[in-house]
Amino acid sequence: MFYSRAMTEIELIIPAKDLMAVTKTISGQGIFHQIDSAYLSSGKESVTTHSWQEKATAYSSLERRIQSILLALNIDEGLPPKTDFETMIDLETVRPTVDAIEQEVKWATEQFATYNKKVEQIEGYIHQLEPVADIEVNISGLNKQHQFLFSMLGTIPTANMERLQTSLSRIPFVFLPLRQDPHNSVVWLAGTQNNNDILERAARSAYLNPLSLPEDYQGTPAEIIKMLQTDRQQTLKNIDEGKSILSRLGETHKSKLQALLWDVRASRLLTDAIVHYGQLRYTYVIVGWAPTDIIESFTQQVKRASKEALIETYPILRADGKQDTPVALFNPRLLRPFQLLVTTYARPLYGEIDPTPLIAVVFPVLFGAMFGDVGQGLVLAGLGWLLTSRRVKSMQGMAGLGPIVTACGLMATLFGFLYGSFFGFETVLTPIWMRPTEQIMTILIIAIAGGVVLLSVGFLISIFNAFKQRDWGKLFFDHYGLAGLVLYWSLVGLAAGALIPNMPVPAVVFIPFAVIGGLAVMASEPLKHLVAGHHPLIEEGIATFAFMAFFEVFETLISFLSNSLSFVRVGAFAVAHGTLSAVFFILAELVSPGHGIGYWIVFLIGNVFIVGFEGLIVGIQTMRLSYYEIFGKFFMGGGKRFEPFTLRPLENE
Repeated sequence: MFYSRAMTEIELIIPAKDLMAVTKTISGQGIFHQIDSAYLSSGKESVTTHSWQEKATAYSSLERRIQSILLALNIDEGLPPKTDFETMIDLETVRPTVDAIEQEVKWATEQFATYNKKVEQIEGYIHQLEPVADIEVNISGLNKQHQFLFSMLGTIPTANMERLQTSLSRIPFVFLPLRQDPHNSVVWLAGTQNNNDILERAARSAYLNPLSLPEDYQGTPAEIIKMLQTDRQQTLKNIDEGKSILSRLGETHKSKLQALLWDVRASRLLTDAIVHYGQLRYTYVIVGWAPTDIIESFTQQVKRASKEALIETYPILRADGKQDTPVALFNPRLLRPFQLLVTTYARPLYGEIDPTPLIAVVFPVLFGAMFGDVGQGLVLAGLGWLLTSRRVKSMQGMAGLGPIVTACGLMATLFGFLYGSFFGFETVLTPIWMRPTEQIMTILIIAIAGGVVLLSVGFLISIFNAFKQRDWGKLFFDHYGLAGLVLYWSLVGLAAGALIPNMPVPAVVFIPFAVIGGLAVMASEPLKHLVAGHHPLIEEGIATFAFMAFFEVFETLISFLSNSLSFVRVGAFAVAHGTLSAVFFILAELVSPGHGIGYWIVFLIGNVFIVGFEGLIVGIQTMRLSYYEIFGKFFMGGGKRFEPFTLRPLENE
């Protein structure tokens, strides 16, 4: 749980006759992370590789075509068949079936698209004609161009009418307002074709927008609108018929298309895998990774598929992990949602501690401390349950966050009892611990103290990681190693001695430890080189080293201070949460003194705002503290995801 699964590198050499049997065996187990070993192919074998590549391309193309048909028919991909994929599907057998279905669907979708486009066009005409519907003039020919006559019917800002006429004063023209109001007017502009350029430029400069009218319609605007509406109704009926046709096609071909999709996809995945095998004269070379705990079962399965297979395994110790070793996280189901928070930041390196268990505890606690309220916490927990249960279709994409929201809501409920807050009311419950709004300094000091504890945990995990990786220089002298921890604790002790009178341990005791830790951090680079046997110890020169060392320790001190003070926000948000509720109560009293209906409406709006907006802000602050203040001490990340070769979809990490 605290580490990713131990991995073993595997090399398989199999005879060509057992190629498909071994490939299907590997894919059926879903535990083998394949590495591209095609570079091992040479000479004549590259021709065979090219043939497999062509097959993979053909399967991929056919898969995309089936997916397009499913999308057009609004059919999901469905679930893979329960039976195993025994053989690769024959392209020449499948293509005619796909071609026939594709032609049917293509005809129906093209008709559907044509009718939709026609409806949009008709609605556009109606939208243009509605402003002039009351004009009793046959406008059919007013916007058409003739051999000798330029004609334009359109709308123009009323304020620009005089400017347009003035700009055309030197040429013959006809300007006829058909309808005029204070803002926009409908006008007809006419002139000779010899002056069409001048007329068009003047119309554009005056923002005269010509009306685009259908050529097949005659009469007044009202008569044309009526004809357009009739055509629109008929076209909508055609669209409904098109939907029915597509629906019938979907019902007819659904099961066949889904089965074809999974068969073609399986064949594509198999050929993709083979393309990345190394090919020798009579054998294939397969290289990859598998979890160490199932290696024995894996090798037995391969041996059953090919008795002549040669198998070499190389277990990879976590302390000696390669950068390219894939990382397979395997947290308990209860912690798996919090694994999403970790992988969003970075995937642990192989051999690096997985911080999922830590974040599963710290994240809800920090959130709850900042958002402590029994009623609002229960609402948040209920929202998380809705997300997890996928009962709200529009929020199904956020189902992975459901358990996190639920945990945060329950922890906020717990802190609500500690703070004595219920939907912002502080007179309903007696606080088990304290009211943050009444003991502001106390809650801020406790928040900083809690931050010191969490930062210390980060230091200790960093030290443990260095120990497991046998990086002694980092363990002893890094600013997040023992030297940094001694310096940090010493500074905390000095600060506590200055603020707490009669402290059991005199502050002066911490001074030598602070000096030792500071000097070790300043000299961390040459000391690391000394431990690693690297020479020269100082590469930049003494003067440059002294300058850089001073700023290194100065930056470290500032970092320690800012990291610790960052946790003040936990207490500050706890205080702000209670204060914000009080503000809404004041507003409610102003709106409706005496707790009338207005009071409870404001109360409801306030709680929706607090749960939604403030809950989001607190979540962001919790994530920031987790990522930058805690993870930054020990978590490097950059691991490679374990992606086993399988013909069936696996559950996401």
